[in-house]
Order: sequence, then structure tokens, then C-alpha cells
Amino acid sequence: MELSALLITFGTIFLVELPDKTFLATLVLSTRYRPLLVWLGVGLAFTVQTGVAVLLGRAVSFLPDDLVRGLAAAMFLVGAALLAREARQARAGHQAQDEEEGAEILERAAPATGWRAVLASFLVLFAAEWGDLSQLLTITLVARFDAVLPVFVGALAALLSVSALAVLVGRALTRRVPVHVLMWGGATVCLALATLTTYELLA
Repeated sequence: MELSALLITFGTIFLVELPDKTFLATLVLSTRYRPLLVWLGVGLAFTVQTGVAVLLGRAVSFLPDDLVRGLAAAMFLVGAALLAREARQARAGHQAQDEEEGAEILERAAPATGWRAVLASFLVLFAAEWGDLSQLLTITLVARFDAVLPVFVGALAALLSVSALAVLVGRALTRRVPVHVLMWGGATVCLALATLTTYELLA
């Protein structure tokens, strides 16, 4: 169960984060600072955020099992609906909005080098990630599987992988893989988890 929780968490968070604003923010920051410094900064932010999420998920897991499954199913459905809506919007084309968000990120990222660049990257991502869908799903996955460490490792590994892709091949990836396709993939995973959780609730 723990290995499956880790793998499901990794796959879910990876697909959800790849087309997310976090990917865009990391990509934009890597144009201002050295990519390695950006990755270290956002990695630290992800570690803190994921730690908070799994602690909240652990607290939720103390609720009655049926209630936890019901809440988890509802949360997965919400995630699927949000991603599906964003996928439709992305397909319609929102390049101007992405450029505007990128400009805002650069405004918050003052020129810096060394550990100051790490700190700047940390602060930008730390602020952007609160209440993010991936954080809410991490809380849900901990409550759903009652597995703190596997979900923490899976979620953090996914976030670090996405941020590494952003700083290394972000622009090439977004040119080759349409964002709406990634969003539909995340929506499909969330819908599958909602279906499985609902089945377990009713069985």
C-alpha cells in the first residue's frame, strides 16, 4: 500500500503541476537567476509546503473513515473539474495572460546572486503555492491513504521533478507538448481517483 501511495501521489502531483503556474514561475525565475539557484530555492519552498500539507492531511485522517473517503472523493472531483476547465481555456489560447503573469513574477524577483537568488526564488514560490491544487490534493492523498511518509516523498519528488524540467527544458517542453493535453491528463487521474474512492465508500 505504501509503495502504491507513493507512486499514485507522484503521478498525480506531477501531472497537476506540469501545466500549473508553479511551472511558469520556475521557468521565468530561471531567466533571471542561475537555474541551479532557482531549483534550490523552489525546492526548499516545496519542502515546507509539502510538509504543511501532509500534517494537515494527517489531522484529517483521524476523522471517521467514511467521512474521509467522502471528502477525498469530493476533492478529487473538484480537482478534475478545475483542470478540465483550465484545459478548455488553455486550448482557446491564453498566451497574453501567461506573459502578464510572467512579467509580475519578474517584478517580484529583484536582481540577486548566490544565496540571495535562492531566497528570492523561495519567497516567490512559497507565496504562489499556498492553496494551490497540488497542495490540496496532497492533503487529500494523505487522508485517503493514511500514509504520511510515502505521500510526502511522492509529492515532493514530483514537485522537484517538475521544477527541474522547468529550469532545464521548460521552453522546449511547452512548445512540444500542448498545455491543455497535460491538464486533461491531470483531470483524468483525479477523476479515476474519485471513482475508485467512491467505489470503496459504497462497497
